[in-house]
Amino acid sequence: MTKRLMSMMIIATASMWALTGCDNSADTASKVSEDAVTTSGSSTTAKTIDWSVMSSGESAANLADYNYPFELDSQSVQSYANYFKVDNATAQHNLTISMASNEALSKVLDQLSDSYTSHELTDGKDMKLIIHTTPDVAASSYDYVLADDFAKGLVLPIVIQPDGVKGEVEVHGEVE
Repeated sequence: MTKRLMSMMIIATASMWALTGCDNSADTASKVSEDAVTTSGSSTTAKTIDWSVMSSGESAANLADYNYPFELDSQSVQSYANYFKVDNATAQHNLTISMASNEALSKVLDQLSDSYTSHELTDGKDMKLIIHTTPDVAASSYDYVLADDFAKGLVLPIVIQPDGVKGEVEVHGEVE
């Protein structure tokens, strides 16, 4: 059980390192649109995410009869539920979305280029992908429908926060 959880964590960490180490700024500079954003009576130019580029073309799935790749009573679902203190159904849903979240993250990173600072997935009842950026990016949000067969039709809410926060790894405790 612990070895399986550790393997999943190592794979997820390696994937994140690979994604954050990529610099596609030359390929994607044309995708970032710049619009005027007015705040508090002053106008500044901020980069905005073109959410139309993000669309997967998929429809949101009906969660009542969704066929998750993890069984509700599987060891991985139970471990996630215990670790993050959520029910098994939430753990099943979040585990599936978290494993597929790179699909959406890579599309946002293509547009952010040097404005990206960090990202995080929340682990509670309402999982979302929060992407921290430099202040030159307009705050926004989008419900991304995953297209990959692994999580096809599941919705991952994405929030852009232009707060310049560099994420720190939160230690939940020692894994044996």
